[in-house]
Amino acid sequence: MSKAEKHQQSQAVRLDKWLWAARFYKTRSLCKEAVDGGKVMYNGSKGKASRNVELGALITIRKGWDEMTVEIKGLSEQRRGAPEAQLLYSETAESIEKRERRAVEHKSFGGRIMADHRPNKKERRDIQQLKRDIFSSD
Repeated sequence: MSKAEKHQQSQAVRLDKWLWAARFYKTRSLCKEAVDGGKVMYNGSKGKASRNVELGALITIRKGWDEMTVEIKGLSEQRRGAPEAQLLYSETAESIEKRERRAVEHKSFGGRIMADHRPNKKERRDIQQLKRDIFSSD
């Protein structure tokens, strides 16, 4: 094992810092908001921004209607260029297939469904429940 690999394994990196370094979000505060808001799952459970990430862990990230599951391949606290950031993770095959299938479904609806009014409180609850059902069913 090389010296760089030993340093990388012994290095403790917070979840919000890793998400920022892997370029999923533009700022660390956005990372923290996403984690605290339940948009980021760490190994199948709700994550905490201060949690230390481990190599091989699965992270599920939800942005709007898109959801992706990535496996951690490397650790970094520093934000670098996109080619280096892509080396920190790899998306699972199931996640790629699910995102492509959802993109086709979304495109078949013409991008989005427009309503003639803003949703009221009950409609917002129904929309949120629908999103939870869609993301938890797959």
